Amino acid sequence: MTTPERLQLRSEFLDAMSQLVASVTIVTTDGPAGTAGATVSAMTSVSADGDSPTMLVCLHHETTAAPAILANRCFCINVLSADQSDIANVFAGRVPAPNGDKFAAGPFAKMRSGAPGLETALARFDCKLLSDERIGTHHVMIGSVMQVARLGGLPLLYGNRAYQALA
Repeated sequence: MTTPERLQLRSEFLDAMSQLVASVTIVTTDGPAGTAGATVSAMTSVSADGDSPTMLVCLHHETTAAPAILANRCFCINVLSADQSDIANVFAGRVPAPNGDKFAAGPFAKMRSGAPGLETALARFDCKLLSDERIGTHHVMIGSVMQVARLGGLPLLYGNRAYQALA
């Protein structure tokens, strides 16, 4: 495929993908490589069966969170509520973090793995990293769920290139 064709396909792909709606999450980690986190909409369950449930998350290779997760071997997926777009913006780098610390944006507590879990998240999935594969610009990471916490409520969604909420 020639470069103009590839660029056209990429543009069409991104436009079409903008029509999908996804839950907004922040993925966090802590350990020997330090504390890090990023806003992510590419997250899903893989299986509820097996030795433990499994989750999949995709992180851009240029985030500080990706290499930290690889080194720490753990991550927590925090599902944001409809009123937490401010936290999503901080972890996405769209707005400055309070006092330069992303984790000052909300109340966090250590999960079983040691990763920070947002105490006010709709749900938290604390995972041990099982596998990682770099595909294009992203790391596709699969984690074994060690702990789950759930508050419930309405999720923050991302679709049509903007945050959305259920009516």
